[in-house]
Amino acid sequence: MFATAAAAQNVVGNAAAGKQKASMCIGCHAVPGYRTAYPKVYHVPKIGGQQPEYIIAALKEYKDGDRWHPSMRAIAGSLTDQDMADLAAYFGGHKQ
Repeated sequence: MFATAAAAQNVVGNAAAGKQKASMCIGCHAVPGYRTAYPKVYHVPKIGGQQPEYIIAALKEYKDGDRWHPSMRAIAGSLTDQDMADLAAYFGGHKQ
C-alpha cells in the first residue's frame, strides 16, 4: 500500500480506500487525451503517478477557491482531508 501524509493535518492516506473513492475522478482524469468543453475547451491532465503532495495541494486549492474550475470546485468541496489523502495515495502510486 502507498501511504502519504496530508501536509498540515498529518492525515495518512490509504490507497485501498482511495481506490474506492476514485470513481468521481477517473471519468475525466483517466481518459487518454480527454478534453472538456466546460467552461472552455482544455486538456484534462492525467493524475495517475502524480506526486501525492501535489494532488492534496491542488484539491485543497480548489476547495478553498484558490483554483477555479466549476466541476473541480464542487468535487473538492465535498472531500474531507481524509478523502484527499486517500485519493492522493491511490493516484500517487497508480500509473495511468
